[in-house]
Amino acid sequence: MSVRVLTVGFDGLAPRTAYDVWRLRQQVFVIEQDCPYPDLDGRDLEEATRHVVLLEDDAVLGTLRVLDDGDWARIGRVVVAPSARGRGLAGLLMDEAMAVCGAREVRLDAQTGLTGFYAAYGFEVTGPEFDEDGIMHVPMTRNAGRPRP
Repeated sequence: MSVRVLTVGFDGLAPRTAYDVWRLRQQVFVIEQDCPYPDLDGRDLEEATRHVVLLEDDAVLGTLRVLDDGDWARIGRVVVAPSARGRGLAGLLMDEAMAVCGAREVRLDAQTGLTGFYAAYGFEVTGPEFDEDGIMHVPMTRNAGRPRP
């Protein structure tokens, strides 16, 4: 089985794929990480938002979204299914996200333990650590024009 990457706006998501994306985000962020938060925040529907979805056959293995925040892009909701972890799939997600973002400045809020992962993509910590829903995060930025790895 081969993993394929789907990169689309909201209207490009098949209904079953969209359902599986939101179910995976709920499974990991709300249930596994015990962080009840409003996942369906309206940003998935924005015209400029790009959903990056990893599929194996029809199963969603991972996903993230790239938001347009004006002068910069924002990567968020980065998640890999528990059953698919350890296969380098987060790297596939980030490779595609970096291609979507191009040379723009990119921002994200990284769980503190993942700063090294994002640093490999040119991100640098740009502020103090903060608690988001009981999990420590740091803001990170990849400056515009910085080459991708």
